[in-house]
Amino acid sequence: MAESDPLSTRQGQAIYSPLVLKTYDLWVLGVSNHLLWRCPTAKLRALYNRNISANHLDIGVGTGYFLKHANWPDSEPNITLFDLNANSLQAAAQRIARLNPTTVQGDVLQPLPEIGPFQSVGICYLLHCLPGTMAQKTQLFDHISEVMAPGARIFGATILQGDAPRNWPAQKLMDLYNRRGIFSNTHDDQTALEAALHSRFVSVRIETSGCVALFEAAKS
Repeated sequence: MAESDPLSTRQGQAIYSPLVLKTYDLWVLGVSNHLLWRCPTAKLRALYNRNISANHLDIGVGTGYFLKHANWPDSEPNITLFDLNANSLQAAAQRIARLNPTTVQGDVLQPLPEIGPFQSVGICYLLHCLPGTMAQKTQLFDHISEVMAPGARIFGATILQGDAPRNWPAQKLMDLYNRRGIFSNTHDDQTALEAALHSRFVSVRIETSGCVALFEAAKS
């Protein structure tokens, strides 16, 4: 999609240069999660460990932190990394190089290439970076479902607004991120997220921690 497209994913991922990725773990997983979003990174690690499989697709890979620290159920898992940003793909792949991941560059708001099927899919801290309303951005669930095996798990976390509790610094930082196109979550709320998940998956579970919704579900 062109950068002028209002539903282009490019603006939200463009910030992740090699330099920014070097500070990501400290700023996002350290400072922001604990002091601003009020969702300790340990909760996100637990989310991964509850749902991850030996045949896993990770979308919006960040630095690969959660994949490195995951309790894999197999010593040689099949891992595919999917992201629009080549820097993130490289950083995550290098971080878990011992696990020999496959990398695929692409846009999750478009149909995915012929990959999979996977037994688990992680989309941690991706939705709040995607453009559009929650109903528009969660169309990615339709694309992801196509590469999930029956009974496969999908899980992730996203930063909400709406009724989600936010302290003053968190709100100011979210406002800044939205102005710069890093976030696009001004109208994201838990009700819309729940509706999108329940309309596509079964065994839906959503837990909130601060202004973060941690979700998990399964393909029927």
